[in-house]
Amino acid sequence: MVIQMNIAEAKAKLSELLDAATRGNEVVIARSGTAIARLVPIERVASRELGFFPIEVDDQIFAPLDEEALTAWE
Repeated sequence: MVIQMNIAEAKAKLSELLDAATRGNEVVIARSGTAIARLVPIERVASRELGFFPIEVDDQIFAPLDEEALTAWE
């Protein structure tokens, strides 16, 4: 189902339009009867596991470098 609404009415009913878009309806915002925008739900990306094998990293790797190590990197 396509819902088309002019900007002023859409501003007043934004919450309802967002609910309609979430349910799968096409929501079109118009200016003077001419479509200018479409509301669509955001597609959630499935979580991914980083890397291809399990590995544990020691928390020490994230610790700040001491003065000697910083000088060596300069």
